Amino acid sequence: MPGRQAKLITPPMLRRMLRQVGSRRTKKRDRVMILLSAKAGLRAAEIAKLEWSMVLDARGKVADSLSIPDAIAKKRGGRRIPLHPDLRRALVLLKGGAPFDGAVIRSTRGGSMRPSSIVNWFAFLFRDLGYDGCSSHSGRRTFITTAARNAVKTGCSLRDVQMLAGHKSIEVTQGYIDGDTPAQRRLVARL
Repeated sequence: MPGRQAKLITPPMLRRMLRQVGSRRTKKRDRVMILLSAKAGLRAAEIAKLEWSMVLDARGKVADSLSIPDAIAKKRGGRRIPLHPDLRRALVLLKGGAPFDGAVIRSTRGGSMRPSSIVNWFAFLFRDLGYDGCSSHSGRRTFITTAARNAVKTGCSLRDVQMLAGHKSIEVTQGYIDGDTPAQRRLVARL
């Protein structure tokens, strides 16, 4: 897909993705992978390198936010990302009652997954669902676009979206944001 951006994931598409993985043996893990992408905006490499220490609080419970250190973020763009309620619930289910350490997303063989394995996992999921133009970056792009569209409603700015995305410049963040022609029409009609 050189030169093209990954397609956005609509709410019905996301629900279908979650249903698709719902009967798998790895359904808890798979649900977390999807939600880390679409509801936290993580890149494939960040999903692969995410450890429980970045998710859990001092008591060993799933925290209210993810702590993405510079070491696993692209261009040292570490950040804190508040957890969406759906993602938090999925992480609690994945963790279960046992104390956890190491990688959050583990392969069926027990070790952590590689970033390329995450990319391929999403490619197979989108292929199986017939979602042409979607990639492992679709969830991230959806997260950033949705955050930008809702920023003003929540008292945030594009700078807040930039910080959540872990981008060094606002120009990079703006490149992720998809326009919405119907919304533009409604906006102009209100002027």
